[in-house]
Amino acid sequence: MPKLDIEKEVYNCWLNYRKIEDSDLVTVYKKRCMDLVFDIETSIVNSAKEELTNGIYEMLGIKANVSNAPRGSEFIVVGMLGKNKYIDDEVLPSEKEKILEDGYLVKGISKSDKNYTIITAKTQKGILYGTFELLRLMQMGKDISNVLVMDNPHNPLRIINHWDNMDGSIERGYAGRSIFFENNKIIQDTSRINYYARLLASVGINGVTINNVNVDRVASKLITREYLTDVAKLAEVFRNYGITLYLSINYASTIEIGNLNTADPLDQDVKQWWKDKVEEIYEYIPDFGGFLVKADSEFRPGPFTYGRNHAQGANMLAEALDPFGGIVIWRCFVYNCLQDWRDRETDRAKAAYDNFKPLDGLFHDNVLLQIKNGPMDFQVREPVSPLFGALEKTNHIIEFQVTQEYTGQQKHLCYLVPMWKEILDFDTKSKGKSGIVKEIVSGSFFNTKYGGIAAVANIGNDANWTGHQLAQANFYGFGRMSWNPENSCEDVTDEWVRMTFSNDKSIVDTISQMLLNSWRIYENYTTPLGIGWMVNPGHHYGPNVDGYEYDKWGTYHRADINGIGVDRTLKSGTGYTGQYHIEVADMYEKMETCPEELILFFHHVPYKHRLKSGVTLIQHIYNTHFEGVQQVEELIEKWYSLKGKVPEESFNHVLEKLNIQLEHAKEWRDVINSYFYRKTGIKDELGRKIY
Repeated sequence: MPKLDIEKEVYNCWLNYRKIEDSDLVTVYKKRCMDLVFDIETSIVNSAKEELTNGIYEMLGIKANVSNAPRGSEFIVVGMLGKNKYIDDEVLPSEKEKILEDGYLVKGISKSDKNYTIITAKTQKGILYGTFELLRLMQMGKDISNVLVMDNPHNPLRIINHWDNMDGSIERGYAGRSIFFENNKIIQDTSRINYYARLLASVGINGVTINNVNVDRVASKLITREYLTDVAKLAEVFRNYGITLYLSINYASTIEIGNLNTADPLDQDVKQWWKDKVEEIYEYIPDFGGFLVKADSEFRPGPFTYGRNHAQGANMLAEALDPFGGIVIWRCFVYNCLQDWRDRETDRAKAAYDNFKPLDGLFHDNVLLQIKNGPMDFQVREPVSPLFGALEKTNHIIEFQVTQEYTGQQKHLCYLVPMWKEILDFDTKSKGKSGIVKEIVSGSFFNTKYGGIAAVANIGNDANWTGHQLAQANFYGFGRMSWNPENSCEDVTDEWVRMTFSNDKSIVDTISQMLLNSWRIYENYTTPLGIGWMVNPGHHYGPNVDGYEYDKWGTYHRADINGIGVDRTLKSGTGYTGQYHIEVADMYEKMETCPEELILFFHHVPYKHRLKSGVTLIQHIYNTHFEGVQQVEELIEKWYSLKGKVPEESFNHVLEKLNIQLEHAKEWRDVINSYFYRKTGIKDELGRKIY
């Protein structure tokens, strides 16, 4: 597998496998890596073999010998548990018990007559993941002689959703065009898709949906024979890296492409059509994962048209998929998008809970509900959706947005891993005890059949994949967090920087600090204290305080002359707080106990209300927006300190993005501060320029 030329084709991201400069380390690695022993040959294991030999060659400059038996006293042996004496003689019974499905063990063995490193697992996927672990250790300059790493995936399903359209465009895409589609056809050259599959597998992703959940007329045909041959080719590319392919479908396919006059899930002709269609798909793709469905949301068709509920709609598809082992992933992004802004009782935040909590336990075992992390729509700060901890009898997974729709659109540096970590660590207090989100969505808390994490992808056909090179860290971080949410933000960040740029401490420390602080910096100069939105309608970029204030989408800030925020309390507001378990509801209900970073989401707060910092709300708004701009200036200073230490192309690229971010941060600062100064007439206590 050739290494891609950064100047001619695409970046290799964190699979950079740059040459190791430490001569002592090179000597140690060369002895161990010259001889590779593989005792199994399958498409997935062959991918691991290719990756390992390529990585060794790039990092050490040697072409390793590959055979089914060691030639010397130092080697790496890769194989399944119970199949190889070099592995089974050295893996302890306690270690074997702890290796779960798709987990792996990387272990260094030191003996008088031989020294070797084991990569082993109970499944082929586990071998692939273990191989990437060894390569990660080598990229970071770690010991592989006496290594002992055992790791299992925390979440059974770790899936990326693409919002790619058949014409090649990407909804909420900020990194070029689709790598899958162009001109309503599937791209025939799969070389870049193969590299993408490598990136996915390297962080433990095991599922991918290639087309937009808003399925248009042409995309509806992806499940027909006209396209299935080419879809099957993509499935094969992903299969070689242990990744299952899924498709987003049009719920009204029976009408759109099936020549029926209904999509009623209880209609026998509709049921039979889907059964026949699913059987046809599996003829082409025997390991097809199933369907991702957006229904009865934002004008998408669904079972509501026929007086049916979500469970009836999802179960009809589930029955068709069940004989083949397929699943239905049913999105819970459902709300009344024709709301009257004058209506202060209807609350979009309540919609997911109101729609799905009454149906808990009515979905088939092969249905998974996919729930956005917050009740609104991927804002820079939201509370955790109350559905987590509320659905006790239904498979469900959490959905994050790696693509930066509301967080700077990959023009701004906004590292989202700290946000996701906070959400996954949130305690829902379900059942009156500790119900942590990461345990709930994994399926372990309620002992459901399926669980996992999904995310909307942020990649396109730009040379660096993500538009902003540092946005690659969001993709990497999502994969590592979905594999194991116990990972710390600091460790994941450290890995990405070392693998992408360098092990040089000044580089690692500087870029890590920039990333880890960037979410709060972005929040400082955009929307304050959880209120969200305040963006231009449609494209969702740039400040527009009242952009959505008088519209149909239910995205209001309710600013008036006295205060700002939405009263969502049981006592005097929309009652949204009542959707949480009692301990959490009580926390949010009272302004005194509500976390201040969310206070405007839950309360209408007077401008002169004093926060815990001692400053008034209005002064906090002024202060944070001035601070946010200053912090972006500091980001630029930090990046300048790396001039000559990182590749010139990367340096210039990131500097250009940071300069754009600074100009846009100033615009945010001036628009937001001027709006509230004009709304209130209250001056900035520090006398700074407000227009």
